[in-house]
Amino acid sequence: MKAKYIFSGLLAMTLVSSCTDKMDYKEYNVHDKAYEEKMFERVGGLMTEIYNDIDYDFSNYSGAMSSSATDESVYSHPGNAIEDFYNGAWGPTNAKERVWKSAWDGITYSNLVLDEFNDCTFPEYTEDEHYQQQMFLYKNYRYEARWARAFFYFELVKRYGNVPLKTRTMTANEANSLPQMPADSIFAFIDKECADIQDSIIVNYGDLGDMSYYKAQTGRANKLAVMALRARAALYWASPLFNTKGDKSRWLKAAQLSNAVIAEARQEGMGLLPDYSKLFDKDSYKDGIKEIIFARRTTASNAFEKYNYPIGIENAGGGNCPTQNLVDAYEMTNGKAIDEQGSGYDPQDPYKNRDARLALTVAVNGENWPDKAALETFEGGANSSSVTYGTPTGYYLKKYVNKGTIIAKTGSNSFTHEWVIFRLAEFYLDYAEAALNYTGSGYTAPDGLPMTAAQAINVVRTRAKQPNMATGLSFDAFKKKYENERFVELAFEGHRFFDLRRWKEAPQYLKNIRGMKITRLDDGTMKYEEQTIATRTWDDKWYLFPFPQKDALNCHLTQNEGWK
Repeated sequence: MKAKYIFSGLLAMTLVSSCTDKMDYKEYNVHDKAYEEKMFERVGGLMTEIYNDIDYDFSNYSGAMSSSATDESVYSHPGNAIEDFYNGAWGPTNAKERVWKSAWDGITYSNLVLDEFNDCTFPEYTEDEHYQQQMFLYKNYRYEARWARAFFYFELVKRYGNVPLKTRTMTANEANSLPQMPADSIFAFIDKECADIQDSIIVNYGDLGDMSYYKAQTGRANKLAVMALRARAALYWASPLFNTKGDKSRWLKAAQLSNAVIAEARQEGMGLLPDYSKLFDKDSYKDGIKEIIFARRTTASNAFEKYNYPIGIENAGGGNCPTQNLVDAYEMTNGKAIDEQGSGYDPQDPYKNRDARLALTVAVNGENWPDKAALETFEGGANSSSVTYGTPTGYYLKKYVNKGTIIAKTGSNSFTHEWVIFRLAEFYLDYAEAALNYTGSGYTAPDGLPMTAAQAINVVRTRAKQPNMATGLSFDAFKKKYENERFVELAFEGHRFFDLRRWKEAPQYLKNIRGMKITRLDDGTMKYEEQTIATRTWDDKWYLFPFPQKDALNCHLTQNEGWK
């Protein structure tokens, strides 16, 4: 999401890749400090560039989302680059390095703000009537930049593990000589940075009192964004991928930090938004403000809809089609899994009496989506796999897709999209996971904390109008229920790809991908048959990303295990 200030050519340069990029701002076409001091907005432009380096997942892989490298969805265009993640075609020479590039860029800009533009006084503007307000916001940049730097390091460590730690502006040669730091040290850096700044950064940009001047202050990191980053990083650090010795104290810390996010959010009048769908539509930055902690806003576009509208609509691409794996994860309204005794599930009326989040996430056969035409995903139907690029699973994506978007050649329109990075519901789930793993029970609260894992999950389930968690579940049964709850609540928000990796549970979920075969019978009724549509392999080296080969060589990085 862009900051208020508009990037105005301040850093018009060629962006190149690798950890050597832009290590010394004087080596590139960047105006010097004296020039920057002449205009508040010029320094603000650096912050805009930092925010612009925050990644989002609106079809990053030529239309595909990371969900289509998991059991959430299948991309309807065979041969797409997303397949590299599960067919073994990625590696050091095909390293999927989008975030590797953007994170190092963001770290470099953050260091530049902190080292070179941290103490400007703008003497030529002291008589400006809004000088005090502008300086108030300017001084906050140092905390925003530290948050951003920590955020980028989290994006790196969760993908790569051990990475260099660059905390100041330096030359390319200096940067190339930095040693890799253990993942534990990177997580410790993130934790300390967030702890240091969370009580100094602005709490609420919408309530600046006498310091308010700019009308729009959305999309900037505030206190809750800092606390959210710290809590999520703690959860990852406690997870099996990084917590190789099973240190339970890490789970306790993760629970404490997630609880702190929840408590701070309550204090600021936040809670779960009653309407789940409002978190992901075109006005989510307004309607979702009650729950959304931080989101990345894009410019107005209809590209996401072009990628994901059902085949059969003019200019539509079919896109990221939800799997039967995901659809089956949605419980019945009585709280039972579809394969659980007494659930009432009817295989020939499979979408009846299901968790309301299913209908808000997945478009099914016969549904009027995105317009008044009923979807025909049955074999031979207008939107089916019988049509080139039609759904291979029997479903289409609704979440994040704005059905008011017109993508036809005539009369097309476009809207902004908000990629939700932190929202409150996640931290109830994060708390539940940490509490469960620390206490060994879904029904025992960690010492000094107010909720059991079940109580935290029930907050999320209540919004969905689902019954409370069942009582008396064993640790393993509760864990399975928790993971299922996280699957459906956070579907298509970029979590699944990394959850299965940090849990080290990818093989059990990612090998068999299922869809729904629908046949229209002579009497017009439909016959539903689940089927396996893909059988995939898994290699444990995929738990971490490979370092791009050129950077592994230039920066003397030890390649991650299995990728050499």
